Amino acid sequence: MPFAAGTTLMSDVTAAVRTAGRTLLDRYTPHARGVSLDEVVQELHANDDAVLDVLREPLLRARRGSQWAEDELAGGALPPGEWWVVDPAEGNINHVHGMPDWAVTATLVRDNEPVLTVVHLPLTGDTYTAAAGGGARLNDRPLNVSAKSGLGAALVGTGQAKPGEDVRTYRRIGDSVTAMLTAGLVVRVSVPATMQLIHVAAGRMDAFWQFSDVRSGLVAGALLVSEAGGTVTDLAGEPWTTAGRDFLAAAPGVHAAALAALSPIA
Repeated sequence: MPFAAGTTLMSDVTAAVRTAGRTLLDRYTPHARGVSLDEVVQELHANDDAVLDVLREPLLRARRGSQWAEDELAGGALPPGEWWVVDPAEGNINHVHGMPDWAVTATLVRDNEPVLTVVHLPLTGDTYTAAAGGGARLNDRPLNVSAKSGLGAALVGTGQAKPGEDVRTYRRIGDSVTAMLTAGLVVRVSVPATMQLIHVAAGRMDAFWQFSDVRSGLVAGALLVSEAGGTVTDLAGEPWTTAGRDFLAAAPGVHAAALAALSPIA
């Protein structure tokens, strides 16, 4: 369903996310921070806390009556209404290790459907935006998914949603990579999901799948891909929502073949 976001809401959200991005950029170092697990976890939490301090209130102010989804690693359906699903440091583990694949994301979810999103990459200054029914954009340029047909020439990707997944999920990831290495051209396995999904939306990659339901890693990319002309489902081929237990976003010409390769594993 189209979402009448209005220019003011999109502008307010974009400004808030870019401001938060500057906070995260100020914390970035080109070398890894932390040696022990405790030290790495402390760095991760410090990033999240610093960004949330400048992001939460502007977003809640921008959309009167909206609510805040507290746990960024949570999955499953949200209660009815409008919720901000935010990852203050999407790719936080990359940030802490001095790597470039990280962003700040904010997505407004209405009745379990993402309706507005902003993804900002502070290192490049790029901002990806989408509103339901209004298309997807990179800065001021419209986005379109790949025109490829089939998996033979496809660049596809997956990755774990969070540390500590169960062993069955890890096995499914491994089996799915094998299946896609057989069916496709090249498979990327990396984190975070959003940094692969923006490539699908921009036509640089052809498909992304995941066997987990961490909302904050999927809602932004799901909206960007669908508004760029892609197909977003679960691995049964049904339309994806935040209640879904698995996820596939692909160019229309690739989706059926990807689904056929992955659905036996699901």
